[in-house]
Amino acid sequence: MRKIKKVARKKSKIDWAEANEACEALGPEMDSLVRETVTRMAEKWTLWTLAVLAENGEPMRFSRVMEQVEGVSQKSLTKTLRQLERDGLVTRAVFAEVPPRVEYAVTELGLEMLEQVHPLWLWAVENLERFRVAQAKFDGR
Repeated sequence: MRKIKKVARKKSKIDWAEANEACEALGPEMDSLVRETVTRMAEKWTLWTLAVLAENGEPMRFSRVMEQVEGVSQKSLTKTLRQLERDGLVTRAVFAEVPPRVEYAVTELGLEMLEQVHPLWLWAVENLERFRVAQAKFDGR
């Protein structure tokens, strides 16, 4: 039988009572919207697309965004940009030219979201080796 090793755990800084109270105060419809928003942030191309637009600092054409979001398909990027536009995180400007020109830019709300997610990004980078070790240990079982 394998012994279970006790691991010292950090105490969470999250006030779960406060978090639950805030969610309960929203009501079912608003709670659903919050869940939808958080889920969107976790989708595969959302943060990468927003980061590319924010880092560029000026409106970008679709093809340029696609070049910089490595590995994304045209269909996935189109879906992502539409959803980001719907959520108010990105603007889409259509110019009546031949050929038609469409440009995308991150909004203030999109920048605010990135500012909230940035610490998570840094945390992931800082802990890459810990992830690698855990994955190697798991894969070696």
